[in-house]
Amino acid sequence: MSVEAEILERINRGIMLRTGAYLTNDHFVLPSGRHAGEYVEKALATTEPVFTEGLGEIIAKHFAAEPIDLVLTTGYSASLLGHCVARAHPSRPRCIYASKQRNGEGASEVTLPREFRQYFSGSPRVLIVEDILTTGETVKGLIDLVSAFGGTVVGIGTLWRRSRKVRFKFPLFTLVDREFPSYAPRDCPMCQRGVPINREFLTNPSRHNSRRKATSAG
Repeated sequence: MSVEAEILERINRGIMLRTGAYLTNDHFVLPSGRHAGEYVEKALATTEPVFTEGLGEIIAKHFAAEPIDLVLTTGYSASLLGHCVARAHPSRPRCIYASKQRNGEGASEVTLPREFRQYFSGSPRVLIVEDILTTGETVKGLIDLVSAFGGTVVGIGTLWRRSRKVRFKFPLFTLVDREFPSYAPRDCPMCQRGVPINREFLTNPSRHNSRRKATSAG
């Protein structure tokens, strides 16, 4: 199923206006540590149940022709979306999630909880569902996880892709493709203008504070 550009734009506006997930005209620090004048608060994107069900249904319809055994997600917000996708897909797949954490080097790692491993018997066909796609690091981890357990990835469905540079060898469907510039702290025009950082949405205050102290000390 192809979704017309006009419909996707309405979805785009709906996410921005109905959920308050899209923030702009401010100074934000992204999870990567880069700075931007726009931000997507993914925790807000799935706070309206009926709207989230509608988003999940669109993703499910896009992959409706593909037999799917499992919908695999990670994180609370993505799991809510994945549940809606699984409920709407004609194959009636199970919805399971992987756990995500940072390793000692700060890279993202995903692991499959023990209780879900039984569902990978028989080489299941898996649809990966994420909410916000930024670097693709988490999705790549999920792809590797599916492969390690003998499954087959049939596609990737996301709510929002922040960068069109993120691509995979599997079919990718995203409801919103909205790219905005981000900057290394040393190149950030908002820092140069003295615009204060919005600390309400600072994902890692301690890391940012330590970097700022180190910079000041240097």
